[in-house]
Amino acid sequence: MGGIPFDAVSVPRLPLAPGVYMFRSARGEILYVGKAKSLRHRVRSYLSQAKDATLKTRELARQAADIETLVVGTEAEALILEANLIKEHQPRFNIQLRDDKKYPYIKVTTSEPFPRIHVTRRIRKDGSRYFGPFTSVGRVRRALEVVKRNHGIRSCRYDLPAEAPSRPCLDHHIGRCAAPCVGLQSRDDYRSQVDGVVRILSGDVAAVQVEVETEMRKASDSMDFERAAQLRDVLAGLDGIARQQRVQTVGGGDQDVIGLARDGPLNVASTLRVRDGVLIGRDTHTMTGAEDVSDAELIARSLAHAYLSGGSSAIEQLPREVLLPADFTDRQLFQDVLTARAGRRVRLHVPQRGAKARLIDLAVANARHVLDDRVRKGQTGGPGTDEVLYELQDFLRLKVVPRLITCFDVSHMQGAETVASAVTFLNGEPHKAGYRHMRIRGEWGNDDYRSMAEAVTRYFRRAASEGGPLADLVVIDGGKGQLSAARQALEALELGDITLAALAKREEKVFLHGRRTWLRIPRTARSLHLLQRIRDEAHRFAVHYNRKLRSRRTVRSELGDIPGVGPRRQQALLSRFGSLKAVKGATASEIGRIPGFSEAMGVKILHYLTSRTG
Repeated sequence: MGGIPFDAVSVPRLPLAPGVYMFRSARGEILYVGKAKSLRHRVRSYLSQAKDATLKTRELARQAADIETLVVGTEAEALILEANLIKEHQPRFNIQLRDDKKYPYIKVTTSEPFPRIHVTRRIRKDGSRYFGPFTSVGRVRRALEVVKRNHGIRSCRYDLPAEAPSRPCLDHHIGRCAAPCVGLQSRDDYRSQVDGVVRILSGDVAAVQVEVETEMRKASDSMDFERAAQLRDVLAGLDGIARQQRVQTVGGGDQDVIGLARDGPLNVASTLRVRDGVLIGRDTHTMTGAEDVSDAELIARSLAHAYLSGGSSAIEQLPREVLLPADFTDRQLFQDVLTARAGRRVRLHVPQRGAKARLIDLAVANARHVLDDRVRKGQTGGPGTDEVLYELQDFLRLKVVPRLITCFDVSHMQGAETVASAVTFLNGEPHKAGYRHMRIRGEWGNDDYRSMAEAVTRYFRRAASEGGPLADLVVIDGGKGQLSAARQALEALELGDITLAALAKREEKVFLHGRRTWLRIPRTARSLHLLQRIRDEAHRFAVHYNRKLRSRRTVRSELGDIPGVGPRRQQALLSRFGSLKAVKGATASEIGRIPGFSEAMGVKILHYLTSRTG
């Protein structure tokens, strides 16, 4: 291994042996990694072709200050080393190629006693069943929600029966789940419902489609076009599930088939997995930084990424034949390396006609479909409410989807007229029936912690006595102190596990009970925007009530000076007119119609207020 300043390269000093070369910047950053059959000849080509090089290569030469070389025994070893170094360092002048993890699958945890069904972007060998991949996560998720609701599938993440909550969540109260988590549904009954969903995910969606189409027509006939549009998306998701799970017999034997699609800076390589003549899956890789790179180089880089830097599992899954859309210079070298690593012959083949050429066309069509979908997603809006809630569940690592969220805030004016608010959001939208405000009874002054504890205690004591669903997530407007006070209050009520989070202002840090460090959700995340909206609504509601009380106190002080107007009459006037200004604008007869008043009393009140104003 050696390092040579780029502006003083002495080509004869470079070895003729095969190996890997790395261009480094003045700061030591690796800019580019390449392999060579002869290091001296390869680097010489950079210098001799500098005038005719592409813009990217000229920029690389401008930024490079040093060349580092690593000598290996064979060209095959250089190929493998290059692939691993690119994966480790991700040099910015190499083609950036990454596994496309954004295409979701539906996962059914069939190995669990009470299986869960949810969307995931990671496939593991855990005994679960996976359906997919799908390109439109929003539509598939909405369709899956309809299927799960119709079959009573739980949305929580508890590891049942070992890990179970103390009470059912909101899904049970609204009829979406029979609550196997607390023993209200047997294992056999629940498993039969899961089996029904698996049949649908396997492609038998006709009955559900008919049901959704009927609902969509009813929504359209009643002019509820927003609901009709949502159901249209559900239908599209169901159609995607059906299409994805249709077994496609493509002929031939065992092959990996690679297709390319390009659109400016964005490029996609799609690998179809064909086993026993049946298409069983698809892997995709997204490539950037390849605008002026040939198709042949993209194919070579895709092969290196998929098979040379993916560990032993990639080689174990490699079939005896890989079909390519175009030839490239190092095809024979790649073939020899893959054969040696697999311990059996692996053929890299570029078919020109017949069934194998049609497989290439199918792979290219898949790559184009993925690329078009990616471009379209970049031009359309973000996820729906369900996806925001699932995103929040992921960020906060919640056991249940936070469909019912309650947020608390405390407001006072220098310790006076201390009030608290509790607002609820149901499925991401304000649920006004669950709004509460209260005057803090304790003489806590400026002690926000004790005021918060009182508010949480009173709210949940009443909620528990009413027997309705409790919040999936409780948000506190404040920091660690307010969070601790709320937690102690809940523990004293012994209501079981209720997830608590605090959202601090300005820095928007999220504090969770049980976590030592705060959590920062990306500022662009819609789940953070939802938390901010809920927090701001609780603050608005608390401040509004505080101002109302202070206004009433001012009114009472003026009305209390009127002879014969005691506390009860003051309250009656406020209840009827709402403000001192409205009382002044009333007539004596309007005041006289209030129980306990007379028109003469109305004249007396108005005379007093008018004389003081004058």
